[in-house]
Amino acid sequence: MNNKIKLNTSGKPKVAFVCVHNSCRSQIAEAITKLLYSDKFDIYSAGTELKTHINKDAVRLIKQKYDIDMKKTQYNKLITDIPEPDILITMGCNVTCPFLPHQYFEDWGLEDPTGKSDEEFEKVIELIETKVNQLAEKFSIL
Repeated sequence: MNNKIKLNTSGKPKVAFVCVHNSCRSQIAEAITKLLYSDKFDIYSAGTELKTHINKDAVRLIKQKYDIDMKKTQYNKLITDIPEPDILITMGCNVTCPFLPHQYFEDWGLEDPTGKSDEEFEKVIELIETKVNQLAEKFSIL
């Protein structure tokens, strides 16, 4: 049985990781997906409000684990700053999540690790990597 999902798109599917502030989980998801699947997806993250910077613990731990400097490769964006995605992933906002038109949607329901221990951050990072790989598999990208 083929469980692969087909999208009506020309070129690489656009995936957007969206949260309210675009400062932590959505930025982590953007960084990991770009590292693993930038040849298969066009990748964005965004929010409905902006913090002044990406979460410092996320920046530090992503640098340690993946050698990605998010301060150099990414910035905070509003949902109006990115193209309409084919795939919309919300992080689990615990409020009304931002909405964008899309062909495919998932809410990952992730706890915000902001202000928590490195161990809690690392659990969220590992979960995001697992979910990114599952997403790629759903779209025949692996």
